Amino acid sequence: MQSPPRVDVIVPVHTAARPIERAVASVVDGTVAPVRVLVVAHNVVPESIRASLGRLAGHPAVELLELADGIPSPAGPRNHGLDHATAQFFAFLDSDDTLAPGALDSWLALADDAAADAVLARIERGTGGAADPLPPTRPGRERALHAVKDRLAYRSEPVGLISRARFPRLRFTPELLSGEDLAVSAELWFSGAAIAYDRSGPAYRFGDDAVDRVTANPRSLAADFAFLDAVSGSAWFRGLRRSERRVFGVKVFRLHFFDAVLARLHDRDGSGGLAAHRAELAELVTRIERIAPGSLALLSRRDRAAIAEVSSPAGTPDSVLTLLEARWLGGVDAMLTRNPFLSLHRQGPRRTLRDMVA
Repeated sequence: MQSPPRVDVIVPVHTAARPIERAVASVVDGTVAPVRVLVVAHNVVPESIRASLGRLAGHPAVELLELADGIPSPAGPRNHGLDHATAQFFAFLDSDDTLAPGALDSWLALADDAAADAVLARIERGTGGAADPLPPTRPGRERALHAVKDRLAYRSEPVGLISRARFPRLRFTPELLSGEDLAVSAELWFSGAAIAYDRSGPAYRFGDDAVDRVTANPRSLAADFAFLDAVSGSAWFRGLRRSERRVFGVKVFRLHFFDAVLARLHDRDGSGGLAAHRAELAELVTRIERIAPGSLALLSRRDRAAIAEVSSPAGTPDSVLTLLEARWLGGVDAMLTRNPFLSLHRQGPRRTLRDMVA
């Protein structure tokens, strides 16, 4: 008789072209602990996904679910999987990603040993398997991670183990076409739960061979940052202290805002480029600062210069790009804030960058 699963691994898939057999095999073949894989066929004929599962289509640890909601969002199938989860822990795996052999066993061992409600996985990206340095935790920290001290908001994806008992009502915002990970992961990290980090164990491996990611489709700036409403409008966020909101805001500026600027500098798709988005980007700066007061003050001088250039009518795509590239060149202006007394703040550029490479 098969033991009840300790982990339900939820794998959404929206096309039979995805390497779903590879993803599921990495779980079934690479895990000793009892596990179940919930494959969610999203807006696609389930039998086509069953065929793509190959030798694993009839495996006792694999269950195929169907969701036809007509919404091109990863939130729906993930929530559908959560609705069917019964195991002690759940985890998410995208259909073009894989788990290194032994990853789930390693996460479970750490969860048991540290009495953790959630375990962050080590992440590797791309064919070269480059390690993701985020979140920039305190050096060597593996247990009892702290949302502010360990800057957990920099981990955008809820990758790893999550306790179903501790988070029974965790759900993704259904209408978000992008950033659904950001809202859910932030809720996890700021929940006060016991969080561990398997920083040296087998990794969650992001694939780079998918050409049809739903979240890669071109979107408006409003759609890209709709997660801000989902986060700021939630009860858990309204209960956060200023220091907690600030670490979230600084992270949004450093990672998401500048990526959005870079994607809109030039008019490659008829959207108008920087000139067409300047006012909206300037409003976004105000919005982030309003949600997380004090975030701007903790950015480096170079970051602030880039933001000012984006907002200025005199700013050009070339001048903005020069400043964006300069953010990573090092030097005094990359390490200091406008107020020099904030340069050594835990969320300031110097300490954050130091812990990213520690």
